[in-house]
Amino acid sequence: MTAHSLAHAASRPAERARLAERALWRRHGLEPVERNLQLVTPSVRLRVLEVGSGDPLVLVHGTVGPGSWPSLIEAMPNHRYLVVDRPGWGGSDAVEYTGNGYHRLAADILSGALDALGIDRVTVVGASIGDVWALSLAQLAPSRVDRVVMLGGGPLVAEVERPAFVAKVASPLGALLVRLPMGRDRLRAILRENGHGRSLDSGLIPEAFVAWRIAANNHTPAMRHERSMIRAVVAGSGWSPGLLFGDSELRSIATPTLLVHGTADPVGNAALWRQFIEKLPNGSLEVVEGAGHQPWFDEPGRVAAVVERFLET
Repeated sequence: MTAHSLAHAASRPAERARLAERALWRRHGLEPVERNLQLVTPSVRLRVLEVGSGDPLVLVHGTVGPGSWPSLIEAMPNHRYLVVDRPGWGGSDAVEYTGNGYHRLAADILSGALDALGIDRVTVVGASIGDVWALSLAQLAPSRVDRVVMLGGGPLVAEVERPAFVAKVASPLGALLVRLPMGRDRLRAILRENGHGRSLDSGLIPEAFVAWRIAANNHTPAMRHERSMIRAVVAGSGWSPGLLFGDSELRSIATPTLLVHGTADPVGNAALWRQFIEKLPNGSLEVVEGAGHQPWFDEPGRVAAVVERFLET
């Protein structure tokens, strides 16, 4: 086999993932433009998908991956979306994570992306551990953030227990788990664990998303990089202290912040998130009955309306 054919063969798995990604976005009537940004601190190449026009919103995904966003964007069409591939996902380079420096690293990466895009201030929307990224930027670079939206629970305070899937990935068995081919049954089981069984059964979660997520798992190193990140931020049966926000830190974040919690989300509960949001000077909580960890998967119209109302207030 020639060097050219070897390189072509090596690129096939990544190309399958990219084709599945394009099919997912097209399923929602969207054609994002790919931007590759070279950041300075840290020195990392970051991929951002840009779609739409209007006020800019930066979207930071959780462990479900950046393909989680198209259904929300379809439901909220009047914005300019900047969908960040967290390091190690899609077209972004991997970085070395440490639990104690997590807030600073997240804020530096997002600030660097805004610099490269020529944007001064944005609203940042996070999901799951993306909540930590959004709040870290508001904490450490408040002049860059208009508002923060957190969709679903995240590892924000010590009372949040690790989800079952995160515990599995962090365990020694996780090294094998993230290398095993993922099939539809395993992905559907994970989605059910995260409170999305109703939407799977009704077909609200499209087959294009299932196909993309399986391709991202099987044909890219994303989950191997995600495991390295997870192992850096867990400690014992909980989280690294450097990942969490203390009461004094929360009280110092004056940025208007919305947390949307679905009652089927296994990460935290409504009572915990009410206590959390009360510590933020300008925090508000919206509870969506029956929604899971990615609440817009189950209630895209409701979540879109809640977020739009918050952005307009």
